[in-house]
Amino acid sequence: MAVRIRLMRMGKKKTPSYRVVVTDGRKPRDGRYIEQIGRYDPLAEPSLIEIENDRAVDWLVKGAQPSDRVRKLMEISGAWTRYRVTAGKAHRVSDETSEAAPAPVSDPGEKAVAAAETQES
Repeated sequence: MAVRIRLMRMGKKKTPSYRVVVTDGRKPRDGRYIEQIGRYDPLAEPSLIEIENDRAVDWLVKGAQPSDRVRKLMEISGAWTRYRVTAGKAHRVSDETSEAAPAPVSDPGEKAVAAAETQES
C-alpha cells in the first residue's frame, strides 16, 4: 500500500480549508483516510498551519510520502526542519545545534567581514 500524506479539501465553494491526512495513495482526494494529523487554512490572516509534528514524523519513518505542498507546510510548521529523515530513519536534530551552527559562507570577502565581526565582539 502506497501511503501518502496529503491535503483533503474541506469548506464551501470558494472558501477552501484543508485537512492534512495520511491516506492510501490510490484513494480519491476527499476519500477515506487513515489518520488526520493537521489542518491548513490559507484564507486566514495569517495562514493557519497546525500539524502534529510527532505524528507526521512517525508516518514518515514508516515510509509515508508527503505531497509537495504538505512537505512545504511541514517545513513551515517546523516538522521537517526539526527532524531529518534519511534512509527511513528519523534523527532528532536538537534546537541548540541548529541555532549554534554558523551559516556557510560562499564568498571569500564575506569570510573576512564575518571574521572581523567576531573579533569585535
